[in-house]
Amino acid sequence: MNYFLVDDDVTIRAMLTEMIEDEDLGEVVGEREDGAELDTHVLQAKKVDILLIDLLMAERDGLETLKQIRDDFKGKVVMISQVESKDLIGEAYSLGVEYYITKPLNRIEVTSILLKVNERITLDYSIQTIQQSLNLISGNSDSSTIKTPIPNKSVKEEGHAILVELGVIGENGSRDLLEIIQYLDHDSVIKGKESLSLKEIYHKIAEDRVGNEAKHSVLQREVKASEQRVRRTLHQGLSYIASLGLNDFANPVFDKYASTFFDYEQVRKKMLKLDKDKGKNAGRVRIDAKKFIYMLYWEAKRNSRL
Repeated sequence: MNYFLVDDDVTIRAMLTEMIEDEDLGEVVGEREDGAELDTHVLQAKKVDILLIDLLMAERDGLETLKQIRDDFKGKVVMISQVESKDLIGEAYSLGVEYYITKPLNRIEVTSILLKVNERITLDYSIQTIQQSLNLISGNSDSSTIKTPIPNKSVKEEGHAILVELGVIGENGSRDLLEIIQYLDHDSVIKGKESLSLKEIYHKIAEDRVGNEAKHSVLQREVKASEQRVRRTLHQGLSYIASLGLNDFANPVFDKYASTFFDYEQVRKKMLKLDKDKGKNAGRVRIDAKKFIYMLYWEAKRNSRL
């Protein structure tokens, strides 16, 4: 695979290059310091498969750069940033970004994500090859052949599938999580100017359950109960993922979700806690519920479009 790096930090570019080469993921064929220095002619000339681009840059940021090149660049895009704003992440995904990597860079996370992108490119190529072969066999090489559309699954259905993989679909909080991502999928919520806190989201879900005319005390009890159910479910999910990694570090579910939904350092702490010989000094394990919920939403949203 051919990689192209765009980041105003030379250290980040050097680290990414080292990771890509050390893990035999492909070749870095070019790099730039700012999005203003990039255009599709460069990417096409270098035959770039994967573009890794920083979100915040001095002259032209990553989002603006993607708007400039998305009509002509057919490769995959991975965005890198230390900013974790749900609005910016949402806009990035709407512009076709495959994955979003947060700084500081974690070698395991970067390697895992780039492997997934490589696999997706290989799969896309295989599907195209099979389709071309079928067209030749049927005597129809016209690329405009009518195809039977495959109905997309809903965000809630895809979220359900993810929670199954995380081993928590049987937990009470899974229902809350699915209702939350269904709520986030409303255009007025995810595309609006508002930046909802988890409290506001829990409050909205509680209103839908008990009715907005319910007494304040009843509503608050449901909000608190929902928070507790979700918290327990996330801890159960972390325990499940950590146990998979402890038994087999190459487990595909561990590889897919450990650093996507949880902070990798917290996953390591949980793995140490599960290891009786090493768990005494592992420290308290913390979970970023907001990160989990929004990543669950964006992953389910992305899967629903495939």
